[in-house]
Amino acid sequence: MKLHAICIIFKGGTKAQNLKSAYDLSSFGYFQKSSAQEFMKFTSQIVVERTQPGLRQSVKEKDYMCHVYVRSDSLGGVAICDHEYPPRVAFTFISKLLDQFATEVPSSSWASLPEDGANFSGASEFLAKYQDPSKADAMMKLQQDLDETKVIMHGTIESMLERGEKLDDLVEKSDALSSQSKTFYKTAKKTNACCVIQ
Repeated sequence: MKLHAICIIFKGGTKAQNLKSAYDLSSFGYFQKSSAQEFMKFTSQIVVERTQPGLRQSVKEKDYMCHVYVRSDSLGGVAICDHEYPPRVAFTFISKLLDQFATEVPSSSWASLPEDGANFSGASEFLAKYQDPSKADAMMKLQQDLDETKVIMHGTIESMLERGEKLDDLVEKSDALSSQSKTFYKTAKKTNACCVIQ
């Protein structure tokens, strides 16, 4: 699971304006980084422009997913990640990010801010925090713990069944041994009766 970019975009006029972005381009080669960043920025602006206020949507673009949420005040957030990244976690942190941005940066300044010029450090913090969704999201952590417990329980049940099968084999052998020992005892008694001197 990889989170590549977070963008906060204002959809005020005809064109969406990028207010703040954060990128993790470590999975791209040195010469690809600037192109990848430009592409992500462009894609983010396009999906925000085409998303109605109050809606959430996910858009697939080649190997990436763009999760976008535009609030009713036209403030939009985009998370660009791989296909494995859980959409529920992406939409949760986008909502939290936009709420934090709206409290720290006054809405009256959104339209006049320069490109990527908002004084807001939350985008980078969210990008770092949500790289591993299972650590940042309580539901993901709970699901991961349940999955681990399920694996342990399956292992325990399998070992119990193996032990149970081994016990069944021992009981079966014991029953067989018991009947064999009875037969041996009877045979030994008959043989010894012939040899007894009186």
